[in-house]
Amino acid sequence: MQGEKMSPRKRLIGEVISDKPEKTVVVQVSRKAMHPTYKKYITKRHRYHVHDEENRCKVGDRVEIEETRPLSKLKHFRVIRVVGEER
Repeated sequence: MQGEKMSPRKRLIGEVISDKPEKTVVVQVSRKAMHPTYKKYITKRHRYHVHDEENRCKVGDRVEIEETRPLSKLKHFRVIRVVGEER
């Protein structure tokens, strides 16, 4: 283990779609991917349960999230910063 570097943690930007649970927000991350057969770009979406210690995120905010140790059964990410306020 000495001298080995840890891999950088995954960072993503997404939109808050739910802030109902205490200290948790649900963030939807979208990305474009090409369909292998039809060569058409499609939008792929993934929802992450994210730890929000200060309850500062609201529905509609764009946030940057970072991978972290497992905080619960579903939460493996935490909020780094709010990129854009609610529209």
